[in-house]
Amino acid sequence: MSSVHDVVGYAAGLLATAAFVPQVAKTFKERRARDISLGMYVLFCAGVGLWLVYGLLIGSWPVIISNSVTLLLSGAVLVLKLRHG
Repeated sequence: MSSVHDVVGYAAGLLATAAFVPQVAKTFKERRARDISLGMYVLFCAGVGLWLVYGLLIGSWPVIISNSVTLLLSGAVLVLKLRHG
């Protein structure tokens, strides 16, 4: 059974990760990413990647899961920016 800490971690991860879904959907649908900052997404993906490594090092599933999904979503926006930017 999850501890209260894990429940809070999963909730935080879900909300922070879900924030990227509209951007990914819009960018994918429109095939347009001119208004998206390349520098911001490069730095953000690098930071999320490090959070993922941190989660792996400490064995925290809320951190691992949320940052894996966030990296996938933000990485998708980054790829779309590079292709359609």
